[in-house]
Amino acid sequence: MQQRRLGKNGPLVSALGLGCMGMSAFYGPAKDDESIATIHRAIEVGCTLLDTADTYGPFKNELLVGRAIAGKRDKVFIATKFGHQHAPDGRWLGINGKPAYVHEACDASLRRLGVDHIDLYYQHRLDRSTPIEDTVGAMAELVKAGKVRYIGLSEASPATLRRAHAVHPITALQTEYSVAARDVEAEILPACRELGIGFVAYSPLAQGLLTCTIVDKALLAPDDVRRSNYPRFSDENFEPNVDRVSHFAKIADEKSLTPAQFALAWLLNQGQDIVAIPGSRTRDRVEENCASADVALSKEDLKRIDEIAPPGAFAGQRYADMSSVNL
Repeated sequence: MQQRRLGKNGPLVSALGLGCMGMSAFYGPAKDDESIATIHRAIEVGCTLLDTADTYGPFKNELLVGRAIAGKRDKVFIATKFGHQHAPDGRWLGINGKPAYVHEACDASLRRLGVDHIDLYYQHRLDRSTPIEDTVGAMAELVKAGKVRYIGLSEASPATLRRAHAVHPITALQTEYSVAARDVEAEILPACRELGIGFVAYSPLAQGLLTCTIVDKALLAPDDVRRSNYPRFSDENFEPNVDRVSHFAKIADEKSLTPAQFALAWLLNQGQDIVAIPGSRTRDRVEENCASADVALSKEDLKRIDEIAPPGAFAGQRYADMSSVNL
């Protein structure tokens, strides 16, 4: 697996990481034994960036990742997030970026993960009631204390990035980016490059839409959030989007790639400062996805994709409620 540097002065991580969220939340049931085996297989093939968050489960995913990396801490780069505050029973209490809570959340994540430091600690969503300078100031204290190595933000606007970066270097911004969601190309990605901040793309397969494996929403689990929270999967948008993906899949087939491999290769070809974290839940998917890191696309390939899926081509915004992203 090729390595890429997160930001101008950040760490080297695998070009493809592993998003662990779906192993514990949102996409229907998953088996812990297979999830742990999947994490182990990812490590074996060089996919060493593991991404989780305290809100996934809630709490369950960090505990799962902690079990999986026991005895393998030196082989992985752990990224987790805080910001969605939950009561001990899992009830969501809101978004919290207050300094005291930053410290509290970090200590809890360290315990669940079973580690003495977090490699990359993100603020998951901006707290409108707390200045970003205060939140990042507390995160900087975690770095000074040795509990965190690098800090990042998720779904932050260019203005927020600049304010945060002035307090302490921001190593990475995590935001959705894929062939189906290209809005970051206008202002956010250029701002990251201006500031020397790495870009971590979550949902690089558009919640599975770009894999061409979801052709009937009825096959999704009853509690799968794609049924309600993602407008790209709504009744009016789903069929047009599936049709667009089918054209994309034809080009992938010409290149002897799966649609997922082609989508990930496209993303990695958008710049050496981009890392992707597809949410594989099985070992075979990890192996399939990781093969995309070695795929080089020509200018003609990229041009054809731009013709099929230019920015804004897919129907439906990223979330049903966009009020907490890009703030």
